[in-house]
Amino acid sequence: MLGTFAGALDARKINAKEGRLSCEVRGEVEDDGGVLVIRRVHVTHTLRAEDPDAVRDTVERVHGVYAQNCPVYRSLKPAFEITSSVEIGRERSASV
Repeated sequence: MLGTFAGALDARKINAKEGRLSCEVRGEVEDDGGVLVIRRVHVTHTLRAEDPDAVRDTVERVHGVYAQNCPVYRSLKPAFEITSSVEIGRERSASV
């Protein structure tokens, strides 16, 4: 999902390279007759941008549609619930 989201941002000239885009995945499992089964997964994308306010609308719009074009999402969605969110923060300046 990260690669598809990064590619969609890149297509819109939003730099998601060199560690600017990362994600954290949290899964929830339940016991189903003695077998642990994945029921839900949430992916939190974090984007660091030079000017978060300038890219926020585009990033949020892309986030709302990218999953439908993601092979991983489309493959796993029938098996369990997958949700995602995006957080946009300011890119850290390089130290001198």
